[in-house]
Amino acid sequence: MNLRPEEISSVIKEQIKRYAAQLEVADVGTVIQVADGIARIHGLENAMQGELLEFPNNVYGLVMNLEEEHVGAVLLGDSKEVKEGDVVKRTNKIMEVPVGDALIGRVVNALGQPIDGLGPIAATATRPIERVASGVMSRKSVSVPLQTGIKVIDSIIPIGRGQRELIIGDRQTGKTAIAIDTIINQKGKDCLCIYVAIGQKNSTVAQVVEKLRQAGAMKYTTVVCATASETAPLQYIAPYSGVTIGEEWMAKGDDVLIIYDDLSKHAVSYRTVSLLLRRPPGREAYPGDVFYLHSRLLERSARLAPEYGGGSITALPIIETLAGDIAAYIPTNVISITDGQIFLQTELFNAGQRPAIDSGLSVSRVGSSAQIKAIKQVSGSLKVELANYREMLSFAQFGSDLDASTKAVLDHGAKVMEILKQDQYSPLSVYDQVLSLFAIKHRFIKNVPLSEVKRYESEVIAHIHEKHPEIVEELVSKKAISSELEASMKEVYTNFTNDFVNTLGK
Repeated sequence: MNLRPEEISSVIKEQIKRYAAQLEVADVGTVIQVADGIARIHGLENAMQGELLEFPNNVYGLVMNLEEEHVGAVLLGDSKEVKEGDVVKRTNKIMEVPVGDALIGRVVNALGQPIDGLGPIAATATRPIERVASGVMSRKSVSVPLQTGIKVIDSIIPIGRGQRELIIGDRQTGKTAIAIDTIINQKGKDCLCIYVAIGQKNSTVAQVVEKLRQAGAMKYTTVVCATASETAPLQYIAPYSGVTIGEEWMAKGDDVLIIYDDLSKHAVSYRTVSLLLRRPPGREAYPGDVFYLHSRLLERSARLAPEYGGGSITALPIIETLAGDIAAYIPTNVISITDGQIFLQTELFNAGQRPAIDSGLSVSRVGSSAQIKAIKQVSGSLKVELANYREMLSFAQFGSDLDASTKAVLDHGAKVMEILKQDQYSPLSVYDQVLSLFAIKHRFIKNVPLSEVKRYESEVIAHIHEKHPEIVEELVSKKAISSELEASMKEVYTNFTNDFVNTLGK
């Protein structure tokens, strides 16, 4: 076969025309060490802090250490799939999670992937998990209440939309119960909820989800879950993923409630990651930036001004204390970042006071400006009354002969504590709370025996709803107790109380 030179050149020219150069330029590095979910990579000089890296076998990592010789990354997947010598690619993307309405009613992991078996999430948008919090000028002061449905909180330690209220106490004192009741109480109140479970047992999270489903609260709730069986990096990023999902709704003008359960375990997961990355340990072996860890998370809760979207994120972080020590490292850090705390006491819990809230140590720094006038009117003196009761109680333990005024304070205080008891998963509307606290303020419970106080409370509320609905209607419309309404309420309460006490005597 003889090919002439001009034919050869024409064939080559044709081939050159059809040749499409496909060059893939990627910044790559090599794994030099992998252990305990941490990979050290050589050769990624341009990697960014918080950037996603792609490892072989579809494993991703998050850049956390930028050192002179190498990059330290935490693995967000199975570290067994990664070995020394593996090629690592930069993605040029900061860690992101899917956001949007498609996440409502779903249970997702820290990466925003569904784990509830209900199929894929049709989210169209993503957001980076790290973001600078809203500035001072884009915020608006807290003025709209976020009712928890729990009498003692809504009356003495109120929470407003856009606030950060810490729930703090020893283990098994009912911290999660308060958070779950608050989510259940948002039904029909145009408030989307996010529950972030950090370092909990799978079974515990499953119970919470089931309880929310039974109460019909999953229709407006997203659960972000990084359980104890998952790696420390996933537990570390879970709350940031949660607040990122919430920020999308806040930017649209929606009100969001987010629960971080709990930040003590979050700090521990960060300490684990930091020590594995060989960062220097500080107090209690925590790294020096553990304060910044929680401040950059909680500062993202805000109430935005209307020109910036007008939405809000209300945060209820939970902190677990050891033997009631609120002066420990992590509790003091988070107390200083938040706008108040709800302190739960083991002694009260064991004594049968549920919720076991210590009204003396608990405080809300901004929520009172968001309270409706009616509840302010009936709860103004409540905190002082409880403080007097606790003081008298501590003295009365040492004396047998008590004068009449001391006995009256102790008797009234015991009845108030009884009324402030509330069953789990049974939040009260704010107007029913007003009806309940009205009986305390005006001493209608004086002649009611302590054992009958709870029954008296439920019956008087039911009686007003049934026989005097105009009282409730005026409370709902005006959100305040006028002098005329107060007079008619006193008359109703007097008649009901007399009948109630008389029936007891028979």
